[in-house]
Amino acid sequence: MNKRILFLGAAPSQVPPIKYAKSQDHYVITCDYLPENPGHQLADESYNVSTTNKEAVLQLAQKLKIDGIVAYASDPAAPTAAYVAEKMGLPGNPYDSVLTLARKDLFRAFLKQHKFNVPKSESFYDLNSALEWLDKIDVPAFIKPVDSSGSKGITEITSKDQLEAAFKHALAFSREKKVVIEEKIVKQGYQVAGDGFILNGQLAFHCWADEHFDKLCNGLVPIGQTFPTSHSQNLLKVAYEETQRLLDLLNMKIGALNFDFLFSEAGEFYFLELGPRNGGCLIPEVIRYSTDIDLIKATVDAALGLNCSYIQQKPVNGFWSSYMVHSFTDGIFKELSVSKRAQKMIVEQNIYAASNDQVKMYSGSHDTLGMMILEYPDMSTMLDMVDNMEHDIRVITK
Repeated sequence: MNKRILFLGAAPSQVPPIKYAKSQDHYVITCDYLPENPGHQLADESYNVSTTNKEAVLQLAQKLKIDGIVAYASDPAAPTAAYVAEKMGLPGNPYDSVLTLARKDLFRAFLKQHKFNVPKSESFYDLNSALEWLDKIDVPAFIKPVDSSGSKGITEITSKDQLEAAFKHALAFSREKKVVIEEKIVKQGYQVAGDGFILNGQLAFHCWADEHFDKLCNGLVPIGQTFPTSHSQNLLKVAYEETQRLLDLLNMKIGALNFDFLFSEAGEFYFLELGPRNGGCLIPEVIRYSTDIDLIKATVDAALGLNCSYIQQKPVNGFWSSYMVHSFTDGIFKELSVSKRAQKMIVEQNIYAASNDQVKMYSGSHDTLGMMILEYPDMSTMLDMVDNMEHDIRVITK
């Protein structure tokens, strides 16, 4: 029987679950504040309502008598989806728990309270208080908005006189107008990304990847994830156990998770983020290729209370990555140069930039010029290519 499902957001990255819902003959309703977003064209009904306005979305959902609500790949919309589900008795997670995961300041405080390893971290509305705190933790430090997504507004500072500019930059990307100042933990190996899925309160599936950054532009914004992760099983076992402990404490019951964590030089596990939603950067698509587990389908099915027993732990088969096509410089897009060996490995690509488009140096997910999925012959080729992708895939500007 087809059901009525409300999607919060209809951006290009949010189209896959909308397409899946349509393929199942569900009645699809979309809402966000950008009427030109492509997901609206696929919907049966669309509304110009901000996905962060939880009361307005609740009113809309009640009027439309929805059966389920999805905030796919969106941190800002995730608390709204939880709020509506809680108020309407729909499948979902506790609003307070989702808000804790979605807000960097609340998440850090929760981790500290429950004795997880956590970087020294405080959040501030004003610069002077931030300066005083920075004296306590020293540099290098990360300056982040408490509530942005897609790595927008983040700066790493290496001297105290950089704080003012970094603080203003973070404020520009924060709805709450609040900024996190956080010590830098020196990590071993790669930072870890990936997605997971909760069923009946258990982390029923997880697929972890090494996260890669581009040293030639903004070294804080991911350019791709390589599957499987190169970290050892004994470290990953701790990551699994600590994730389950966190889910139990927050009473999380169902749905997708997006991971960001690292291991310190001493091998200690640190959560950076645990997003209560699917990952962007084509992570669910790469997982589908590499494990046959479809988290896009599961996200829609779970929101509607359908059986998701097909979600089971599976290893990665082969060597796969996502890759965000990006520019090292501001300029006019001329062409995309792709080496012969990379051409053979590209499984999927979607390039948004066209000839003569204005492009910006990569500083956040909003500067992505296209996305790719690649399959590699072995782990060492994969890691070497993604860490030095300028030799194989390069945006040429003029």
